[in-house]
Amino acid sequence: MTHQATLPHPDARLVDVATGTTVERGQLAAMVAAAADSVAALPPGPVVALMPTRLPAVVAYLGAFTAGRPVALLDPTVPADTLVDLITRYRPAVVTGVAARPDVTPPPGYTAGELPGLGAVWRGVGFPGVHPELGLLLATSGSTGSPRMVRLPRRGVLHNVAVVAETLGIDGDEVTVTSLPLYYTYGLTVLNTHLSQGATVVLDDRGLLDRGFWETVAQHKVTSLAAVPYQYEMLRRIGFDPGAYPALRTLTQAGGRLRDALVLEFHRRMSEVGGQLIVMYGQTEAGRMAILPPDRLPEKLGSAGLAIPDGRFTVALDSADGDVGEIHYHGPNVMMGYAREAEDLARGDELHGTLPTGDIGRLDSEGFLFLSGRTRRFGKVFGVRVSLSDVERMLEHRGAVAAVAGDDRIVVWVERADAQTRAEIRRELSERIGVHASGFDVRDIPALPLLPNGKVDYQALTGLAR
Repeated sequence: MTHQATLPHPDARLVDVATGTTVERGQLAAMVAAAADSVAALPPGPVVALMPTRLPAVVAYLGAFTAGRPVALLDPTVPADTLVDLITRYRPAVVTGVAARPDVTPPPGYTAGELPGLGAVWRGVGFPGVHPELGLLLATSGSTGSPRMVRLPRRGVLHNVAVVAETLGIDGDEVTVTSLPLYYTYGLTVLNTHLSQGATVVLDDRGLLDRGFWETVAQHKVTSLAAVPYQYEMLRRIGFDPGAYPALRTLTQAGGRLRDALVLEFHRRMSEVGGQLIVMYGQTEAGRMAILPPDRLPEKLGSAGLAIPDGRFTVALDSADGDVGEIHYHGPNVMMGYAREAEDLARGDELHGTLPTGDIGRLDSEGFLFLSGRTRRFGKVFGVRVSLSDVERMLEHRGAVAAVAGDDRIVVWVERADAQTRAEIRRELSERIGVHASGFDVRDIPALPLLPNGKVDYQALTGLAR
């Protein structure tokens, strides 16, 4: 195949649960075309799209992308001052989805109005110096304040959509539901891959702990569900039974490392009902990069999988660590670079298809990727350098755990840990790492703070630890 997707496929179908609206096959393409015509008539420049999990937001995004405009997808609840700052810095030709923000006044140079296919918008003069290959602008994971944006090439986005859809076996019979935000790269990947194959996407933002969400899964006969590690922790706690949803045959996981015990548990649960668990690895800077074939579980337990078609991994070895080093990914889906202002949108490809991921790991003899931590996630205990990711892995059996660096100590947060459990954890870490137990400050927390993408908010935990 050419590894270039059509987005959306003419037969794609959307269901907006909040409004009860269903866009049947053939209708979505017409709606997107109308939105694209409106965008094409605007001055040159990017499009900023506020992305609630709603039909109009999806149509506006697809319309802008179809019109060949780079689209910056934003959390619709972004603080007002951050939103205004982003608009001022990136100078979009139009801001869509503004109906969700009646609390914000258009910044200087922008006027409120309506456009066919786009609804309520803020129109501006735009920025003519955008690089022709630029396709998407996504905020980096964990960004606070005014984030830098990842500059993704249009062809790279479509390539990634095509190879992920092919590798996962997505076709027009699939039905998925939005269990993740659409402005988050994993949630966007789910949307794009299914729409590119003429499948059905059900828009529901209520979350996995809401009974109504599971009513949606049952009613619409959802066949696949995506989740990040913390959501799998929640699924375990609520006693999720895939057998209660006969149409559900695929669970996918990305957004961080899922502890081995849960990989085995959900692999078993899905296998018992004829389904599958698919573990994946990706970053905002490249989209999906690796997929673990479900038939290699549990044999390859702990692996993030094999590189996607047309991609490959290399390891920047540190002679002191044997075959372990920083993972580099090479492929057409790698970002062009970062942007902090409109002038950066004119810059070309600065990475040339190679992404230093910042993840530490190794490749086995078959090319399966095994990750062991982040290059910058280290702390010191009495002068001993300790990987925070290793600490978390040591405590996987304790449930939801997060470790951050303190002043010559490591602060470990454990959900719902009583005094006895905290003392046991201090002893366990002391024995395994070989430093005195007083170097570990183990604290109870009702629930780990999360970023909008479902990852642990380490910055918030670091602030609490001070």
